[in-house]
Amino acid sequence: MALTKTPICDFGKKAEDFKLKSINHEFISLEDIKGTNGTLIMFICNHCPYVKAIIRDLVEDCKNLKKDGISSVAIMSNDTENYPEDSFDKMIQFSIDNKFGDLNYLIDSTQETAKKYGAVCTPDFFGFNKNLELQYRGRIRELKNLKPISDGESDLKLAMQMIANTQKGPKEQIPSMGCNIKWFK
Repeated sequence: MALTKTPICDFGKKAEDFKLKSINHEFISLEDIKGTNGTLIMFICNHCPYVKAIIRDLVEDCKNLKKDGISSVAIMSNDTENYPEDSFDKMIQFSIDNKFGDLNYLIDSTQETAKKYGAVCTPDFFGFNKNLELQYRGRIRELKNLKPISDGESDLKLAMQMIANTQKGPKEQIPSMGCNIKWFK
């Protein structure tokens, strides 16, 4: 596990299209999940301790952001051959265990989507406005020893609500950090 931080937000960068298999065995595209006021695309996995530390907050944030016209999708891009705990079947179980509900969880089996987005770690968040222009590339919240520091609103939720209301993200953003994407060897 190599601790990796996300790069600075490239404001205005357009979202890349994708068509990936969901845990419901449907193929989902960017157009299918685009929100009326914004779209949150996140790269996560099943085994990363950073994802495990924030997953319940993340699922709750996604449910709440839906009320603001923000659609969310989670993408798993890790090499499942060398990291079988991230397999498609385990993705299904992870989503059940963490009560994903209608949050789409997609597998990027070729890793092409992660590469197009420039994803570097899990979790890695990409918050887009209604025009699919990048406005947020920060963390969900501060963690210490893999535990959230505060119970208040998350940085991610506040940023996405700002995007829903103004179509602009916060100028100051604290990078997300987590385990590096497990690229094919």
